[in-house]
Amino acid sequence: MTLSVLAVDDSRTIRDMVRLTLDGAGHRTIVAEDGEHALRILDDGLPDGLPRPDLVITDINMPRLDGIGLIRALRQRPATRLVPILVLSTESAQTLKAQARDAGATGWIVKPFDPDRLLQALDRVAG
Repeated sequence: MTLSVLAVDDSRTIRDMVRLTLDGAGHRTIVAEDGEHALRILDDGLPDGLPRPDLVITDINMPRLDGIGLIRALRQRPATRLVPILVLSTESAQTLKAQARDAGATGWIVKPFDPDRLLQALDRVAG
């Protein structure tokens, strides 16, 4: 199954690695630099006529709008209320995981990530 994935991370290296992993597996990837940029992309229309994301992957620590704020914003929008959201972060504190879960995150992956584990997590939450 081909998914449309919005990947949000302030690190260009991580965005590139996620895009390479997902595109290499046949998925369509849209990237954003932070939560504010992700919401702007969703509001202004997706590039190249891509469909609304089937899944969002977000970092937690980002400028302007962090991952928790993005998750909350996505859960308040009718178009993204039910879209699975995976957190991809260097953070692993249980309190932060609980905060993300309470905001509406579906799952958590710790960086650095293994490409196969990322794809397995996508299959698990999107399937």
